[in-house]
Amino acid sequence: MTTQPLYSTVGGPEGAPFLLLLNSLGATSDMWEPQLNVLQQHYRTITFDARGHGRSPSPAAPYSFADLEADALSVLDAHGADRATVMGLSLGGMTALGLGLNAPDRIEKIVCCAARADAPPPFVLNWVDRLAILDDGGIGKVWDGTVDKWLSDDTRSNHPDRETQLRDAFTATTPVGYRGCAEALKRLDYLKDLGKMTVPTLFIAGENDVAASPDAMRAMAAACPGSDYTEVPGARHVINVDKPEAFYLAVAGFLNLAVD
Repeated sequence: MTTQPLYSTVGGPEGAPFLLLLNSLGATSDMWEPQLNVLQQHYRTITFDARGHGRSPSPAAPYSFADLEADALSVLDAHGADRATVMGLSLGGMTALGLGLNAPDRIEKIVCCAARADAPPPFVLNWVDRLAILDDGGIGKVWDGTVDKWLSDDTRSNHPDRETQLRDAFTATTPVGYRGCAEALKRLDYLKDLGKMTVPTLFIAGENDVAASPDAMRAMAAACPGSDYTEVPGARHVINVDKPEAFYLAVAGFLNLAVD
């Protein structure tokens, strides 16, 4: 874990079950704002900025998923949460899978959004290329090649505020933090172990996500005993920001949320 505390917040009724929310690479805990109010009607939510992101420290790179899992458990400990449901997207979804595999006694349920579980050569090369862009043009240049994968064209046109919020968080990510997490992604290796998962898991893909394709996520769900899979129509990578209403409906049943 990091030597300095990670930035975290807690909200929702005391005594309610805990829900830990994990951000994607290049985002912060603020990415969950579209869902936070309604989630806090049912859960005691814990959000935190992953190492190298937002208001959290940036320890020296590289990072590993063992580091990211330890960070998440340290945040649970800091808020007195012996057990929690975990919902994460992309890097956060991958970390959630690691928690389910390696600390199942701490995890009630997992919602794994827009994630992969392995790192085939094209995936690794993608991160090599992104790090080269980071070195050459800085984090802003990386964002320029990311935004159209994160948000659908209609969201960018009709809800520019969503893009602005994500851009501001992304471009504030430290180069050390981005690099550290990218190095962890290059060594992602959970797929071979998904058959050992004992935590109930919901996999959610965006229909038009090229970073974590529906085919890849269906294969993850097929490998994970007793899991569920659903797809959000029209969504790209950051599903909960791109299509917040459809995303809520996708998670509502699994998280026992109210649906009007």
